[in-house]
Amino acid sequence: MDLVIATTALALAAPVMILVALLIRFTMGGPTVFSHTRVGRGGKPFRCYKFRSMVCNADEVLKTCIETDAEIRLEWENTHKIRNDPRVTRLGRMLRKSSLDELPQLFNVIRGDMSCVGPRPIVKDELPQYGDHLSEYLQGRPGLTGLWQVSGRSSVDYASRVALDSQYVRNWSIWLDVSILFRTIFAVMRFDRTS
Repeated sequence: MDLVIATTALALAAPVMILVALLIRFTMGGPTVFSHTRVGRGGKPFRCYKFRSMVCNADEVLKTCIETDAEIRLEWENTHKIRNDPRVTRLGRMLRKSSLDELPQLFNVIRGDMSCVGPRPIVKDELPQYGDHLSEYLQGRPGLTGLWQVSGRSSVDYASRVALDSQYVRNWSIWLDVSILFRTIFAVMRFDRTS
Protein backbone atom coordinates (compact mmCIF):
# COMPACT_ATOMS: atom_id res chain seq x y z
CA MET A 1 0.00 0.00 0.00
CA ASP A 2 2.85 2.39 0.88
CA LEU A 3 4.53 1.87 -2.50
CA VAL A 4 1.32 2.32 -4.48
CA ILE A 5 0.31 5.47 -2.61
CA ALA A 6 3.80 7.00 -2.60
CA THR A 7 4.56 6.37 -6.29
CA THR A 8 1.12 7.64 -7.33
CA ALA A 9 1.45 10.73 -5.12
CA LEU A 10 4.97 11.36 -6.43
CA ALA A 11 3.79 11.22 -10.04
CA LEU A 12 0.91 13.61 -9.30
CA ALA A 13 3.03 15.96 -7.18
CA ALA A 14 6.03 16.11 -9.54
CA PRO A 15 5.01 19.41 -11.23
CA VAL A 16 4.41 21.06 -7.84
CA MET A 17 7.71 19.71 -6.50
CA ILE A 18 9.61 21.11 -9.50
CA LEU A 19 7.94 24.51 -8.98
CA VAL A 20 8.77 24.51 -5.25
CA ALA A 21 12.39 23.56 -5.97
CA LEU A 22 12.70 26.44 -8.45
CA LEU A 23 11.13 28.91 -6.00
CA ILE A 24 13.58 27.86 -3.28
CA ARG A 25 16.53 28.14 -5.66
CA PHE A 26 15.59 31.61 -6.92
CA THR A 27 14.34 33.19 -3.67
CA MET A 28 16.56 31.57 -1.03
CA GLY A 29 19.59 30.29 -2.95
CA GLY A 30 21.53 27.24 -1.81
CA PRO A 31 20.28 23.65 -1.86
CA THR A 32 16.57 22.99 -2.39
CA VAL A 33 16.34 19.76 -0.38
CA PHE A 34 17.47 19.35 3.21
CA SER A 35 18.15 15.97 4.81
CA HIS A 36 18.53 15.21 8.48
CA THR A 37 19.00 12.03 10.51
CA ARG A 38 15.83 10.63 12.10
CA VAL A 39 15.11 7.49 14.10
CA GLY A 40 13.56 4.69 12.07
CA ARG A 41 11.93 1.38 12.90
CA GLY A 42 13.87 -0.54 15.55
CA GLY A 43 16.01 2.54 16.24
CA LYS A 44 17.75 2.40 12.85
CA PRO A 45 18.77 5.91 11.72
CA PHE A 46 17.86 7.19 8.25
CA ARG A 47 18.15 10.41 6.27
CA CYS A 48 14.76 12.15 6.13
CA TYR A 49 14.20 14.52 3.19
CA LYS A 50 12.36 17.85 3.14
CA PHE A 51 12.29 20.94 0.99
CA ARG A 52 14.54 23.48 2.69
CA SER A 53 12.48 26.04 4.59
CA MET A 54 15.28 27.62 6.62
CA VAL A 55 18.23 29.89 5.98
CA CYS A 56 21.45 28.16 4.87
CA ASN A 57 23.20 28.79 8.21
CA ALA A 58 20.29 27.51 10.33
CA ASP A 59 22.53 25.68 12.85
CA GLU A 60 24.50 28.85 13.58
CA VAL A 61 21.31 30.93 13.96
CA LEU A 62 19.84 28.33 16.35
CA LYS A 63 23.02 28.25 18.43
CA THR A 64 23.04 32.04 18.72
CA CYS A 65 19.34 32.16 19.67
CA ILE A 66 19.76 29.49 22.36
CA GLU A 67 22.83 31.22 23.80
CA THR A 68 21.30 34.71 23.87
CA ASP A 69 17.59 34.14 24.61
CA ALA A 70 16.59 32.15 27.72
CA GLU A 71 12.96 31.88 26.59
CA ILE A 72 13.93 30.36 23.23
CA ARG A 73 16.39 28.02 24.97
CA LEU A 74 13.65 26.74 27.31
CA GLU A 75 11.18 26.33 24.45
CA TRP A 76 13.77 24.37 22.43
CA GLU A 77 14.66 22.12 25.37
CA ASN A 78 10.98 21.33 26.03
CA THR A 79 9.62 20.87 22.51
CA HIS A 80 12.52 20.83 20.00
CA LYS A 81 10.57 23.56 18.20
CA ILE A 82 10.58 27.36 18.30
CA ARG A 83 7.40 29.34 17.76
CA ASN A 84 8.13 32.12 15.22
CA ASP A 85 11.44 30.41 14.44
CA PRO A 86 13.91 33.05 13.14
CA ARG A 87 15.61 30.42 10.96
CA VAL A 88 12.51 29.92 8.78
CA THR A 89 12.25 32.09 5.66
CA ARG A 90 9.04 33.69 4.37
CA LEU A 91 8.75 31.07 1.61
CA GLY A 92 9.62 28.41 4.19
CA ARG A 93 6.66 29.46 6.37
CA MET A 94 4.33 29.04 3.40
CA LEU A 95 5.79 25.62 2.59
CA ARG A 96 5.39 24.48 6.20
CA LYS A 97 1.82 25.79 6.56
CA SER A 98 0.81 23.90 3.41
CA SER A 99 2.98 20.83 4.28
CA LEU A 100 4.58 21.11 0.82
CA ASP A 101 7.98 21.00 2.55
CA GLU A 102 7.32 17.32 3.35
CA LEU A 103 6.73 16.12 -0.23
CA PRO A 104 10.33 14.83 -0.64
CA GLN A 105 9.55 12.32 2.13
CA LEU A 106 7.67 10.37 -0.55
CA PHE A 107 11.15 9.19 -1.59
CA ASN A 108 11.69 7.99 2.01
CA VAL A 109 8.47 5.98 1.77
CA ILE A 110 9.54 4.41 -1.55
CA ARG A 111 12.94 3.54 -0.04
CA GLY A 112 11.24 1.85 2.93
CA ASP A 113 12.59 4.29 5.55
CA MET A 114 9.11 5.61 6.27
CA SER A 115 5.48 4.64 5.86
CA CYS A 116 2.65 6.82 4.53
CA VAL A 117 1.12 6.67 8.02
CA GLY A 118 3.01 6.16 11.27
CA PRO A 119 4.53 7.82 14.33
CA ARG A 120 6.28 11.19 13.92
CA PRO A 121 9.85 10.93 12.62
CA ILE A 122 11.97 12.16 15.53
CA VAL A 123 15.65 12.85 16.18
CA LYS A 124 17.77 10.78 18.57
CA ASP A 125 17.73 13.51 21.25
CA GLU A 126 13.93 13.14 21.55
CA LEU A 127 14.01 9.42 22.43
CA PRO A 128 14.26 9.95 26.23
CA GLN A 129 11.00 11.92 26.14
CA TYR A 130 9.17 8.75 25.10
CA GLY A 131 9.95 7.09 28.47
CA ASP A 132 7.88 3.93 28.93
CA HIS A 133 6.43 4.35 25.42
CA LEU A 134 9.79 4.09 23.65
CA SER A 135 9.47 0.41 22.74
CA GLU A 136 6.06 1.10 21.19
CA TYR A 137 7.47 3.98 19.17
CA LEU A 138 10.33 1.85 17.84
CA GLN A 139 7.89 -0.85 16.64
CA GLY A 140 6.46 1.47 14.00
CA ARG A 141 7.94 2.92 10.84
CA PRO A 142 7.82 6.74 10.98
CA GLY A 143 5.03 8.22 8.91
CA LEU A 144 4.63 10.97 6.36
CA THR A 145 1.41 11.64 8.26
CA GLY A 146 -0.04 10.19 11.42
CA LEU A 147 -2.47 10.46 14.29
CA TRP A 148 -0.38 13.37 15.61
CA GLN A 149 -0.90 15.37 12.39
CA VAL A 150 -4.67 14.96 12.22
CA SER A 151 -5.04 15.73 15.92
CA GLY A 152 -3.70 19.26 15.93
CA ARG A 153 -0.26 19.09 14.30
CA SER A 154 2.09 21.74 15.76
CA SER A 155 -0.49 22.90 18.32
CA VAL A 156 -0.24 19.57 20.21
CA ASP A 157 2.14 19.60 23.19
CA TYR A 158 4.98 17.11 23.37
CA ALA A 159 3.41 14.77 25.95
CA SER A 160 0.29 14.54 23.78
CA ARG A 161 2.42 13.78 20.70
CA VAL A 162 4.05 10.88 22.55
CA ALA A 163 0.63 9.61 23.68
CA LEU A 164 -0.75 9.82 20.13
CA ASP A 165 2.24 7.94 18.67
CA SER A 166 1.85 5.24 21.32
CA GLN A 167 -1.92 5.03 20.77
CA TYR A 168 -1.40 4.66 17.02
CA VAL A 169 1.06 1.75 17.39
CA ARG A 170 -1.12 -0.06 19.96
CA ASN A 171 -4.30 0.28 17.90
CA TRP A 172 -2.89 -0.07 14.38
CA SER A 173 -5.14 -1.39 11.65
CA ILE A 174 -5.41 -0.88 7.91
CA TRP A 175 -8.68 0.99 8.50
CA LEU A 176 -6.99 3.34 10.95
CA ASP A 177 -4.37 4.13 8.29
CA VAL A 178 -7.07 4.78 5.67
CA SER A 179 -8.95 7.02 8.10
CA ILE A 180 -5.79 9.01 8.91
CA LEU A 181 -4.96 9.43 5.21
CA PHE A 182 -8.40 10.92 4.54
CA ARG A 183 -8.25 13.13 7.64
CA THR A 184 -4.81 14.35 6.55
CA ILE A 185 -6.28 15.87 3.39
CA PHE A 186 -8.57 18.09 5.49
CA ALA A 187 -5.85 18.86 8.06
CA VAL A 188 -3.54 20.11 5.30
CA MET A 189 -6.34 22.08 3.61
CA ARG A 190 -6.90 24.03 6.85
CA PHE A 191 -3.48 25.66 6.22
CA ASP A 192 -3.14 26.37 9.96
CA ARG A 193 0.22 24.87 10.77
CA THR A 194 2.53 27.10 12.75
CA SER A 195 6.19 27.33 11.74
